[in-house]
Amino acid sequence: MKVTPDIPRAQGVLEAALYVDDLDSAERFYGEILGLEKIQRVTDRHVFYRLGATVLLIFNPDETEKAPTNLDLPVPPHGARGPGHVCLSMPRAQIQVMRKHLLDWNVPIEAEFDWPNGARSLYIRDPAGNSVEFAEPHLWG
Repeated sequence: MKVTPDIPRAQGVLEAALYVDDLDSAERFYGEILGLEKIQRVTDRHVFYRLGATVLLIFNPDETEKAPTNLDLPVPPHGARGPGHVCLSMPRAQIQVMRKHLLDWNVPIEAEFDWPNGARSLYIRDPAGNSVEFAEPHLWG
């Protein structure tokens, strides 16, 4: 791939989005079970969570596919259907603690293994069927 010096380089991912059909279930899962810090909930449209310097956006696609009504925030319509994926960074020892915590909440572990580079991953599903992975930070490092 040719690198063109005049193309600005993104510094990272600021936010990631998943889509769900039941925000109440999502809010319970991500807030109560996973313990994420909630930033905002807007009726049946979205609930947002802070993860360090990034934000996890949970949207109801039925609402985000609608044209914006606030002209000061003209976010284009968007949405996805079907399961998505998000990977949350966590040290190995914390992944083991999370594993026990998830099982205590009767959240099934879908998969867990070490990658060829030694990084550990653990996969679960949220109530909407999205794949949620916990992985050591050096997975891509």
